[in-house]
Amino acid sequence: MLNFIYWPISAVLWFWHWLLSLVLNPAWGITWILAIVLLTWTLKALMVKPTINQLRSSRKMQEIQPLLQEVRTKYANDRTKQAEEMQKIYKDNNFRPLAGCLPVLAQIPMFIGLFHVLRSFDRTVAVAGGFGGTTSEPMSVEQNANTANYIFSPEAVQEFLNAKVFGVPLVANLQANSAVLENISWQQVAPIVVPLIAIIAALTHLNAKASIDRQEARRLSGKTAAPQGENAEMMQQQMAMMNKLMLWVMPGMLVVSGFIWPIGLLFYMLSNTVWTFFQTRWVYAKMDKEEAAEEAAKIELKRTSAPKPGARKLDKRTKKQRKRS
Repeated sequence: MLNFIYWPISAVLWFWHWLLSLVLNPAWGITWILAIVLLTWTLKALMVKPTINQLRSSRKMQEIQPLLQEVRTKYANDRTKQAEEMQKIYKDNNFRPLAGCLPVLAQIPMFIGLFHVLRSFDRTVAVAGGFGGTTSEPMSVEQNANTANYIFSPEAVQEFLNAKVFGVPLVANLQANSAVLENISWQQVAPIVVPLIAIIAALTHLNAKASIDRQEARRLSGKTAAPQGENAEMMQQQMAMMNKLMLWVMPGMLVVSGFIWPIGLLFYMLSNTVWTFFQTRWVYAKMDKEEAAEEAAKIELKRTSAPKPGARKLDKRTKKQRKRS
């Protein structure tokens, strides 16, 4: 169903593996791990600009929030007029509500595709197509070894299946439920998988905390408008609940799901969270500098447009009006 995504993603992974194979053994586990990391970072790099645009859109939304609240209050009983006035505000401020959502939506198929391609190296376990796609039936070891994985030839698939890190295949997980694994127990896999899961969960928590801390700092400084109106308290409760989900539930879900993920996929998650950790801080610093520059420009504009001390105020009255006074 998403072949138009799977093929390009597999091509990028193939490219990085080919490039690394010029200096490393193509059958080594580290070669495949580095290819997975570079593939992940390539996709993340493509999303940097859309992410910045999304944050700018969110900031603009906060700026026009008081105007929108006035419209909601003024036309509380006229939804049609309310919508019209809100559209005028969006147009006057060059704001597109969907602009902030598109980058997030674009990432979903991209990373589901990446997940699927990595998972498809081992089809001895059922592989889902994603987005309602059909789930393939498990293959035998022989069928899997002779089946291409999109751009990867059967020989490359076999190479990946034989790739190991610290003596454990990249397709291994704590369940050890893959038919291509022989004499691999969960005790051998755990020393690699458990630390990876712990680091991924910790970084996910820290990434969420950085976002929440910034939101709180902006709220306290008055840069972010607090929810107002009849539903203000309910909105604050919902925000608090969402923050808890980001801080604790998401990392917890990664811990649970991580135990069934192969090692290769865990390295994908690790590289993803590491990139996000540094990107979040860089992007926030960039946004803060932009905001400070905008504030400085506004202050300078007010200063230059204000009348100079001691300057006579221009009398705009007519000669006849001045005589009367």
